[in-house]
Amino acid sequence: MFDFGIKDAIDILLFAVLLYYIYRLMKESGTINIFYGVLSFIVVWVLASEIFNMRLIGTILDKFMAIGLIILVILFQEPIKRFLVELGSQRRWRFLSKLFHHRTNDDDNDALRWVMPVVYACMSMSKSKTGALIVIEQSIALDNYAASGDIIDANINTRLIENIFFKNSPLHDGAMIISHGRIESCGCILPVSHDSDVPRTLGLRHRSALGIAQASDAMAIVVSEETGNISVAHRGKLSTRLSSTELEHRLNAIAITASK
Repeated sequence: MFDFGIKDAIDILLFAVLLYYIYRLMKESGTINIFYGVLSFIVVWVLASEIFNMRLIGTILDKFMAIGLIILVILFQEPIKRFLVELGSQRRWRFLSKLFHHRTNDDDNDALRWVMPVVYACMSMSKSKTGALIVIEQSIALDNYAASGDIIDANINTRLIENIFFKNSPLHDGAMIISHGRIESCGCILPVSHDSDVPRTLGLRHRSALGIAQASDAMAIVVSEETGNISVAHRGKLSTRLSSTELEHRLNAIAITASK
């Protein structure tokens, strides 16, 4: 008779949590169809090997499973790296520090201090139809992307942001990366998303914003040079035609989350 104990329940629960986390990660990175394919392969393998005891098919699938993990690691280095970084990020373990540190209103004010200068700059550039791409770093470091541009390390200032993205500025092409409440670098090169769901009317800035949002947990803000519309890419999703209030709300949310 099959015995089902508390350890079996915990085992199933942990597997379900891991599967859900992988599903969410691959959905955000635009590789959800591959997740479905791998999951289908595993279901067929279990049915053939464990349920119906099909020796030939089971043996063949066993061989594929033996090398399947290596193949997946090679094909999905960046998503796997992101998964491990998020799993070990300080934010996920900060609940321990809360036991010894009481959060004050001053902490929240410091976290929100950079939000309004970014919002005002985006509003101004939207009115003048000045193209811009601003990336807000979160728990996953963007050092490799920051190194592809020019390091600035400056306080966040509305006029500075507008001057950097001014059409005649040498740094207006590429992305600005904001890290720890400061402008870290400008003119940065970002990965481009090849998601087929992106409308053809959107240009390279939007695809780059979605690309960095799929490769990391950063939030990317785009000001369209053609229409002046403000868009935000975050967690693998692109939201277009945002108002200044919506932009402020989203920036406030990630600023407070990052400071916790």
